Amino acid sequence: MFFGPRIKTITTTELAERLAAGPVVLVDVREPYEFAAGHVPRAVNVPLGQIRARAGEFDSSAETYVICQSGHRSATATKQLVKAGFLNVAGVRGGTSAWTGKLKK
Repeated sequence: MFFGPRIKTITTTELAERLAAGPVVLVDVREPYEFAAGHVPRAVNVPLGQIRARAGEFDSSAETYVICQSGHRSATATKQLVKAGFLNVAGVRGGTSAWTGKLKK
């Protein structure tokens, strides 16, 4: 499914499957205090306001997923990463709120 023009999304179930299958990049674009309260294991925190400046920290060809609390900020961040040249990036629909697994604190 696509969230806006050219923006791919996946469900939290699909994210769990991809995390279990092997190495992927998972970027949590919530604020640090939100991330500290609980995040999907293996997520790296890069707040939305920093995503453009910090995009170079990640391999633009790697399988990359972006998550927030509900899916709105991740959609914005995903669009920014696509513009920055990321080839395989998708937002997570429903965000952390939809995640049914354990959250890491």
